[in-house]
Amino acid sequence: MADEKEKLVPRLRRRHPWIDHLFRANDAFGERYGNHYAAAITYFSVLSLFPLLMVGFSIVGFVLSDNQTAIDELRRGILSSAPAGLGDLFNTLIQAAITARGGTGILGLLLAFYSGIGWMTNLRDALTAQWGQEKKKLPVVSTTLKDLASLVGLGLALVVSFGLTAIGGGVGKWLLRLVGLEDQGWALFLLTVATVVLSLLANMLVFLWVLSRLPREKVAVRSAVKGAIIAAIGFEVLKQVGSIYLASVASSPSSAVFGPIIGLLVFANLVSRFLLFVTAWTATARENLVTVVEPPPPAVIRPVVEVRRGPGAGSVAGAFSVGAVLALLGRRKR
Repeated sequence: MADEKEKLVPRLRRRHPWIDHLFRANDAFGERYGNHYAAAITYFSVLSLFPLLMVGFSIVGFVLSDNQTAIDELRRGILSSAPAGLGDLFNTLIQAAITARGGTGILGLLLAFYSGIGWMTNLRDALTAQWGQEKKKLPVVSTTLKDLASLVGLGLALVVSFGLTAIGGGVGKWLLRLVGLEDQGWALFLLTVATVVLSLLANMLVFLWVLSRLPREKVAVRSAVKGAIIAAIGFEVLKQVGSIYLASVASSPSSAVFGPIIGLLVFANLVSRFLLFVTAWTATARENLVTVVEPPPPAVIRPVVEVRRGPGAGSVAGAFSVGAVLALLGRRKR
């Protein structure tokens, strides 16, 4: 049975290219320390989530202090994108950040800066490794500034993504009310489908930016399109699975206190591993594989010296020739 199984896998890999691609991605994920990077990303994700949310919504509170509708729409977008079991936790954080937007303080900003830079640095290093790029020694100051710029860029991309999701649903319902179709089942169904499609599109654009722009050496956007589509769909699936898991955890009285934090750790680790595996899958696609031709080994010149005992063939021939010449000369003298 073991021999048949060992023969079955290579046969399946030869017959089905997509299976071979999965095996290549899994090998690359393991060889490039995907699980270790995912653990580091999970740690900094949980560490940076709370201060980043509080600082971000403190800024939103200042900018949109006179527009409560826009704040509510953005909040709904974030809550709808998070697993159901974490909605109350996120809602509490967001409300506290908006209410105490003036009291964030320098300490909160420093904590957000430290944890956010650590998260972005590990994320960029992990993506760089999964793309198979060489890790170079970079200057600390310029690298930190680039990571900070990437963190701000990713934050803006997430805000746009959440905003599109929230505005899509709000504008859609407003349009249905405008034309008098807010009670029609088919219209509500089409609006739900459109909202899901818009959410997937927004997530795909975010993942496309993450896969192609965040590695230390940027890759072509077209080479990351398939990975971004799979990442967007897989992220929605993980959200649904995470919601079921978190609901079961929250229903247990013994997990009422630590359930959301444990659920957040599990969800962050799953998303991190999934993102890095998708990156490895994208990097091991046939069109993205880089064939490395190893240089030939250096030539080694070894002179061979042969030592022979006794006269060789050349010596005998030479002596015979000299003797013949001497004999000929002796005859002439006579």
